[in-house]
Amino acid sequence: QVQLVESGGGLVQAGGSLRLSCAASGRTFSSYAMGWYRQAPGKERELLAAITSGGTTLYTDSVQGRFTISRDNAKNTVYLQMNGLKPEDTAVYYCAADPNFRRLTGGPAGAVDYWGQGTQVTVSS
Repeated sequence: QVQLVESGGGLVQAGGSLRLSCAASGRTFSSYAMGWYRQAPGKERELLAAITSGGTTLYTDSVQGRFTISRDNAKNTVYLQMNGLKPEDTAVYYCAADPNFRRLTGGPAGAVDYWGQGTQVTVSS
């Protein structure tokens, strides 16, 4: 069982930065692939970035070059550094964990093993 708790969301002006954190419980954190998703009102949950247990990263086009995912296995924490924020980045941001990277990144959101409760990010224009 893995529990995920996100933090770091808030209100920021366009062009600003935020760093989200996701603290995970459990001894097997280092073996999990981790990902960040977001969901805006009226839209489906979308993958933003993911990182394998070995540190290989994947980004979607919407955040490539602006967002950076990283992990600290000693702290059981995954981060999402967000720079150059835009109003369209406004959403609830979720942390996700799954031992299978393909399922985390390529399957339906409902198939992912573990989710955090989400943290709100609001970008004002």
